[in-house]
Amino acid sequence: MAFLFNKFQEAVKVLAKSAAFAGHGRHLQFQDDINRLFLFTSYKRLGRNAEEADADEIIDMASKASLAEQQKEVQENIHLQISSFCKLMNGVLLSDSKGAASSPSKTNPPPSSSGLGFAVGRAASSHRLAMIETKPLTRIEVSLELKELTSYTLEIKPSQIQHKDAGEGLFLDGEANVGSVVAFFPGVTYSPAYYPYIPGYPRVDLHNPYLITRYDDFVINAQPWGRGGDAREMWDGSFVPEPPTSNSRVGGETGSDRVWRMLSKSQDGGSFGSKGEILERRNPLAFAHFANHPPRDVSPNVMVCPYDFPLSSWSERDMRAYIPNISFGNEEVGMKKFGAFWFKSWKRPSPPPAGVVRSLVLVATRGISNEEILLNYRLSNSKKRPSWYVPVNDDEDRRRWS
Repeated sequence: MAFLFNKFQEAVKVLAKSAAFAGHGRHLQFQDDINRLFLFTSYKRLGRNAEEADADEIIDMASKASLAEQQKEVQENIHLQISSFCKLMNGVLLSDSKGAASSPSKTNPPPSSSGLGFAVGRAASSHRLAMIETKPLTRIEVSLELKELTSYTLEIKPSQIQHKDAGEGLFLDGEANVGSVVAFFPGVTYSPAYYPYIPGYPRVDLHNPYLITRYDDFVINAQPWGRGGDAREMWDGSFVPEPPTSNSRVGGETGSDRVWRMLSKSQDGGSFGSKGEILERRNPLAFAHFANHPPRDVSPNVMVCPYDFPLSSWSERDMRAYIPNISFGNEEVGMKKFGAFWFKSWKRPSPPPAGVVRSLVLVATRGISNEEILLNYRLSNSKKRPSWYVPVNDDEDRRRWS
C-alpha cells in the first residue's frame, strides 16, 4: 500500500505541471485542488486490497477526465465516507430498537414563502424530520465510541505551534489514512446575496477567525457552532459573541479596526425568525474551524474540499442531523459579480441543486497519526496578513484570490 501511495504522490506532482490544466488564476487553482482531491479520495476508496493496476487506472483517469467529471467523482468519494460515518453515528447514538435504518416521520411542511421565508434554514427542505430519541451520551463519550469504530476522533487542546497567537489547535487522536475525511467545517452558510447579514459586516473577519469561503463564494461562519453541545437539538445558528481575547487568531485591534467596528452594521437576520434544523451537536468531527495554519517549514496535512450533501432520499435525510450546517436565507436570489463586489441580477437565477446542504470538509493529504491537524489558510495577499502567517505557497495564495 505504501508503494501505491508513492505512485499517487508522484502523480500529484506531475499532473500539477501538466498542460492539461488550462486556465488562469483562480480557475487554475481550483482545477489543481480538484485534481489532488480526486487522487487522494480515490486512493482512499481503493482500500487496503488495492492492486497496482487499479492505481494506474485512476492516475490515467486523473490526466484525462474533465474537471466536471473529477468533481463528480470527488463528491461521490466523499459522500461514501460521510454515509459510512453517519451509519456509525446512528449505531452509537440510536437504541437497538430503532436501528440505523429507522424511517423518520414527516412533520407538516412549512407554509409557503413569505417574509419569514428568509429565515436561517427555512430554505432547506419542505419536509422536516421529527426529533429522534438518542442515547444520553455526552460529546466526549460519543467521541470515544467513534474512535473505537473508525480508529480516530478529534481533540481540541493547546496548539503545539510556537507562537503567542496560536491558541488552541485541532488534534487527530488515532490514525487516519490519506484521503480520509477527518473533519467538518460547521456553522451557518451564506450565499453572496446574504453577505450583509454576516455578523460584523463589512469587516466580518475583524473579531471572527472562524470564517471560510468556498470556491463558489459561499461563506461558512463556524463561530455560532463553537464546541458543539451534548444533545441532538433544534439549532438555528444563534450566537452570543464573547469579548475578544488577546490571543485571537485575527490579531490585535488597531485604530483602523476600531473605526471599522464602530461603522460595521450587519443587517438583522434574526428579526425574520427561524425554525432551524435538528442537528447532532455531539458530532465528534465538527471542529475543522479549530485547525491552525502550519508554521514555517512545516507542510499542511489536510486540504479543504467543498461538499454538497444531497437530500434526495429518505435514507439520506435520515443522515441530515450529522451534517453540521444550515443555510441562511433563500439561495435562489440571483447575484452577479463585478470585480470584488456582488450585485443582485435582473436575470432569473438558475435553480439550485434540489435538496442540497452546502458544507465543507477537511481531507487528509497524507497519513495522520496522533498529531495536530494543519490547514493552509491561503490568506489573500492583497491585504495585510497577521504576523504568524507564513505562506505555504505564494503562487497558490495569489491564484486563489485572483
